[in-house]
Amino acid sequence: MTDHVHDLRSVREATDRLLTAVAKLDNAALAEESHLPGWTRGHILAHLARNADALVNVFEGRPMYESATARDADIERDAGRPLEEHLADLRDSAARFMATTEHDQDWSRTVELRNGVTDLAANVPFRRWVEVELHHVDLNIGYELHHLPEEFSDREIAFLADRWSGRPEVPPVTLQFSDGTFIARTGGTEGTPVTLSGTRDDLLGWLAGRGLKGAHVAIEAGDALPELPPL
Repeated sequence: MTDHVHDLRSVREATDRLLTAVAKLDNAALAEESHLPGWTRGHILAHLARNADALVNVFEGRPMYESATARDADIERDAGRPLEEHLADLRDSAARFMATTEHDQDWSRTVELRNGVTDLAANVPFRRWVEVELHHVDLNIGYELHHLPEEFSDREIAFLADRWSGRPEVPPVTLQFSDGTFIARTGGTEGTPVTLSGTRDDLLGWLAGRGLKGAHVAIEAGDALPELPPL
């Protein structure tokens, strides 16, 4: 089983890094575009705060979000707030999430996330870690894929490879480091097999649709870089 205690500690550390970085911004910077199309930096910060509260709902047996429409409306409502309000909300929502995880609970139980997705409660802290780390990169404030902890990147590569496994719209893909070291297989069973190699950051960027989205990934076998569905 996943070590949720370790992952919660990692969530706390990642959140501290995020808060320290965001505190150096100003209101004008929050209104600027992020790496995510259509979202300002304020949208990302609003999403991170509401995601923390949504995961509290998950732990307490409620729907993660009231609805997709309500989720989007909450982000839009909060995106334009001043920096100090964003920082306070990020701190407070993160504290609520951490406090919920301190309650006695069955970490082996199955919980429900968005869109009918289920997972073990023990895996939820890692999912929150993913939100904090990748959206820190998305803010476009100097924290890049190569700054991510190596352990995080390795686990997220494995997680996303598993997520895209069996998808009929993705051909069979073998992932390896630039030196030929095997990492994972993903994709479906139809189509021309593809072998991709690159650095840890390049491969994570392709799998997660971040950075240059695989621009530096080498195609060792196959015709083209496969296009992945949106996360």
